[in-house]
Amino acid sequence: MLLSHDQHQDNLDNSGRAFLQRVPLTVTTPSGAARLPSTTRALVPWAHLDLPRPGGGSLRITAVPAQHGPPDCESVTGEVTGFVLTSADLPTTYVSGDNASLDVVRHIAERFAPVDTAVLFAGAARTGLFGGALLTLDSERTAEAAKILRARRIVPAHFNSWQHFTEGGEALREAFEQAGPTDRLVLLQPGESATP
Repeated sequence: MLLSHDQHQDNLDNSGRAFLQRVPLTVTTPSGAARLPSTTRALVPWAHLDLPRPGGGSLRITAVPAQHGPPDCESVTGEVTGFVLTSADLPTTYVSGDNASLDVVRHIAERFAPVDTAVLFAGAARTGLFGGALLTLDSERTAEAAKILRARRIVPAHFNSWQHFTEGGEALREAFEQAGPTDRLVLLQPGESATP
């Protein structure tokens, strides 16, 4: 399991914690790994873990930076990570985790773009922290991140079901219509799946 962070209920709730007990491996931040079961592996940004694939080859999981709020927010929001998945014969996938920074996306793009699939945590999450500043990408920035990454497919995630999300699927659709890459947007509801 790839876990952006464990310290916020909207990212790892009680049922998620129970699920961790059954997962053979969880990859997350160093601080999260210290709080979670022994089957958890810590990765610092830009470090990687290679996992064997059935039938041969390996899947590389690279931890990448994520900024869960405005600059210098970590002392309040805590440590957060994203992930890039790569393999010699598989498309590259980026999972942003809770990230509100396009500068972070640019750093990731420098190393990994173009990506095939970008799973971008969106929803323009805001709370009273930091004067209501973004804690995740808003819709316009999600569309911009897709361009920066030169992503073939964009799957917004973590943008509904909690009160602190201020933009949902309609705002995402509108932002992508204005930005142009509408045909690459894959909007899923909880429980839905899509195939390439």
